Amino acid sequence: MGGDTRRAAMDAAVRLLARRNHSAYELSQKLRQRGFGNGEIETVLAECERYHYIDDEETARSFFRELKARGHGFQRIRQEMKKKGLAGDAVDALLGEYAESADEVTNARRAIEKKQARFERETDPRKRREKIYRFLCSRGYSRAVISTLMGEIA
Repeated sequence: MGGDTRRAAMDAAVRLLARRNHSAYELSQKLRQRGFGNGEIETVLAECERYHYIDDEETARSFFRELKARGHGFQRIRQEMKKKGLAGDAVDALLGEYAESADEVTNARRAIEKKQARFERETDPRKRREKIYRFLCSRGYSRAVISTLMGEIA
């Protein structure tokens, strides 16, 4: 592996990280798309970790807060984190903490309130309930949470 190639890979990684945080998995995928080899990618990832340019635990916490603030449920958050290659004890702890709390019902209720005007346009109560149900499913809320809220709406 030439020094110029490694330097180019490192420059590409720094440019990507300057825009936003990436997990090690995401960064490796993006470098691979740019034509860098596995050896170069491994070296760059190690260097980025050494300089604390990438930190999967912090990226997971930040991404978790972002998705939670957007009103996504446990299932959707888990799916999105998996897509980003975020896994491990820290992620499991975050998800476990969220799943055990009553926050999910509160977040789901808040998500419905934000879209209330859209739901109120539907005059048929049955269709309105169906729309709310589909909306909550698409946001990744569990059946238990959805059932709780649907009981409140009835």
